[in-house]
Amino acid sequence: MTDLTKLACAAVTGALIATGAIADGHAQSWDMPMAYAATNFHSEQGVIFADKVREYTDGAIDITVHPGGSLFGGGDIKRAIQTGQVPIGERFMSAHANEAPLLGWDNLPFIATSYDDNAKLWEAARDTVNAQLADLNLVALYTCPWPGQGFYFAKEVASSADTQGVKFRSYNSATATFAEELGMIPVQIEAAELSQALATGVASAFISSGSTGYDRKVWEHLTHYYKVNAWLPRNYVMVNSQTWDGLDADIQAAVQRAADETAASCAAKSAELADFYFDELAKNGMTVQDAGPEFLAELEAIGAKMTAEWLETAGPDGQAILDAYNAN
Repeated sequence: MTDLTKLACAAVTGALIATGAIADGHAQSWDMPMAYAATNFHSEQGVIFADKVREYTDGAIDITVHPGGSLFGGGDIKRAIQTGQVPIGERFMSAHANEAPLLGWDNLPFIATSYDDNAKLWEAARDTVNAQLADLNLVALYTCPWPGQGFYFAKEVASSADTQGVKFRSYNSATATFAEELGMIPVQIEAAELSQALATGVASAFISSGSTGYDRKVWEHLTHYYKVNAWLPRNYVMVNSQTWDGLDADIQAAVQRAADETAASCAAKSAELADFYFDELAKNGMTVQDAGPEFLAELEAIGAKMTAEWLETAGPDGQAILDAYNAN
């Protein structure tokens, strides 16, 4: 047993003593930290999930959602769940690719660039990813894709000649790699800190969906958004393994029912909002357009290199995911 697992067992045991175990017929109160603003669709869907859990378990589990990094910052959420500080929370999966390269499966550039293809890629990856998460003392209840990722800049960009030395907000290893390959300087910044980073010049560019730009009103600092649709990263709601295993089977089934329904509604909401975000960026003065051919060709070449490097680090399990995806 690793030190992390020992700590998690001790912390969860304490949490169950404090809140009462489902098996003993007592309700549990769960705090659920989330990294994104309360108005972001992921957070809104998290509230819907919590309401469903409360309903389907007849109040046996009462989840309180804490959006915007208000309980734990985005970078601290996974460990808080692993160690039992909270039983449940949400984070984007690829944020953990440095620890477990396999979890970067959803950041492979230009592999699955539509919602349908992204869903197929998740189906190909699901079992392998869940096995990896089990090793991290986590159980994934549901995942939900962001809209496709594009580039935000404070100026017109036609190629990498225009990106040299630009300070670039990264949110994981894949985005940092893109920045470095384009001659930019990656700076790790959580979504909750993005507005301040743009306002103070800590960063002046980033890659994300239209959602982040809309939530953070980046038109106050940036001028251009380039549609690239490089990948559709996924957030996932995870629960501590000991907490999950301590639930009665009927409670587990009720929570999973809520999770499955929320996964479907969250994916549908993401697709519904994708064009809305572009319209809002443009309405607020940003130039929203497809990346030009030279810039796109550079990005695709970088993407092919990144996929090859991922396969080296993820090993046979990574290759199996891509093989299963390509076979569909």
